[in-house]
Amino acid sequence: MGVIRFVLAGTLGIRDLPNLEPSLRALTGDQPVFIDLERAELIDTSIAWIILSTRKRLDEKGQCKISGASPNVARIIDTIASAIPEPEPSAKEGPWLAGFLGRLGSGVVNAGVMFARFAGVLGLFIVRLAQSVIHPREFRLTALVHQCEAVGLQAVPIVALMSFLIGVVLAFQGSAQLRQFGAEVFVVDLIAISILRELGILLTAIIVAGRTASAFTASIGSMKMREEIDAMRTLGIDPGHALVVPRVLALVLMLPILGLIADGAGLFGGALMSWLELGISPAMFATRLVEGTEVSNVFVGLVKAPVFAVLIGVIGCQAGLQVGKTAESLGKMTSSAVVAAIFAVILADAVFSIFFQQIGL
Repeated sequence: MGVIRFVLAGTLGIRDLPNLEPSLRALTGDQPVFIDLERAELIDTSIAWIILSTRKRLDEKGQCKISGASPNVARIIDTIASAIPEPEPSAKEGPWLAGFLGRLGSGVVNAGVMFARFAGVLGLFIVRLAQSVIHPREFRLTALVHQCEAVGLQAVPIVALMSFLIGVVLAFQGSAQLRQFGAEVFVVDLIAISILRELGILLTAIIVAGRTASAFTASIGSMKMREEIDAMRTLGIDPGHALVVPRVLALVLMLPILGLIADGAGLFGGALMSWLELGISPAMFATRLVEGTEVSNVFVGLVKAPVFAVLIGVIGCQAGLQVGKTAESLGKMTSSAVVAAIFAVILADAVFSIFFQQIGL
């Protein structure tokens, strides 16, 4: 059986494609084919694509080889080969139970991988923060102040407005129910405990998770897409010190302050609606608030803030570091970071609720 040697020579570009493509498509693979590129000085992407298409078509019979390519030509061929998308394997139909178990197992594995990555970034933050304490010169105060403004000061309006409206709604709905029993005055206790203990910090954390986790992922992910993080490493700048520590630490510092602002705005909204709806004067509201609300409720609410902050910051940074080189990857990781951060905040709040209930707070 003979061998077909297809020789390409000189500089080949898209203008040569109409003459070259029919000749390559005429190869049937009945005989071994060698595409000889030893005399090819330069090819463009269109020529590389038709060569790779021919090899893929003939490789089904194991009848095509590419040989003799110079380093420049081989580099172009390798680049095009890596860019050609692979067809997704068709899903095989099987018993529904097997498919369900397969998806369940895949979900568990993916969750384990995400948790491992989260733990890695959390460890990176703790180690770099400890290094900054030991070597203060490595601490980036300017970046911390900038991030505090971005995640804290700029979030005050939306957090205050949200908490004010929540206080109004609680007072309105609570008064409608308590009026039936002549216990309107207890609406103050309802507002205080709900906002100070749970809703104030929880809703603040959810808003910050949607606002800040996405911002962290987008900023770090865009830097990774532009290879700025690799450039930082080349210049001897540690991304952990420059990117992770200022963002997470800014959240740890600012989220308790945002929680206090949310508590104050929520109580103000509740007091205003109680005055308008029930006739409870601000002085009576304040007196009932002081007499009927324990300080432990404020403590229970604010002690959650640093934990929520670490969860949101680490998840946002971790998702940003996982961004690939495409805009699709950036969008996917941004939305994933928001969902994961909100889920983590709600899960942590549930754990805190059980814990405080067990210890009697």
